[in-house]
Amino acid sequence: MTSEHLSGGPAGEMYGIGRVEAFSDGVIAVAITLLVLDLRVPEPLGDGSLGARLFDLWPNYLAYGISFLAIGIMWINHHAALRRLKAVDHAVLVVNLLLLMCIVALPFSTSLFATYLDAASGGHLAAAVYAGSFLVTSLVFLGLQVLILRHRPHLLREPLTRGQQRTLLMRGAIAGPTYLVAALLGLVTPYLTLAVCIVLGLFYFVPLRLSRPGRQDTTVQEDDAGS
Repeated sequence: MTSEHLSGGPAGEMYGIGRVEAFSDGVIAVAITLLVLDLRVPEPLGDGSLGARLFDLWPNYLAYGISFLAIGIMWINHHAALRRLKAVDHAVLVVNLLLLMCIVALPFSTSLFATYLDAASGGHLAAAVYAGSFLVTSLVFLGLQVLILRHRPHLLREPLTRGQQRTLLMRGAIAGPTYLVAALLGLVTPYLTLAVCIVLGLFYFVPLRLSRPGRQDTTVQEDDAGS
């Protein structure tokens, strides 16, 4: 029996988190790297300057920056969530895999949004798809947190109080309705979608402080899958 295979607990067979962390980090690294593929080198055409053609790609630069930071914040939060675990079980593995599937799809929605942001048509739908992809990702991440905190507390390295669990889940629950609003606002103008995504990203970029009984407040970067 390897160190990755642990004895069964209340929810059945359990596994170490080492391979889960390594696999998740690798998948997220690929997703965040794919974003750069949308930064295309302008063709050397006869009319217009290179500077003008580079400027025309500003939607690509903007979408790249926002999505890079968003996936980066997801990685920070995902890393923090896994580091609070001493083991995982099959259910956690499945939901984590679904989360990674959502994250890998984000470069597509980012490319779609960047392409249609200032286009004559299609920008509203592209903005809705962009925000919707983050909405689905955030809901899956929240589901992972609910599974762990409410149904798999024996997997935690240290027990959390009900108040701490509620704080983490409430913070994560903000993302879903906010991304829904961003998607709906995209039907009005795609730029409102950008604004909401930027503000939400800044919100989750600030670490959460969890108060532990009898100890100083602990800074924890939690708990959302998107920004």
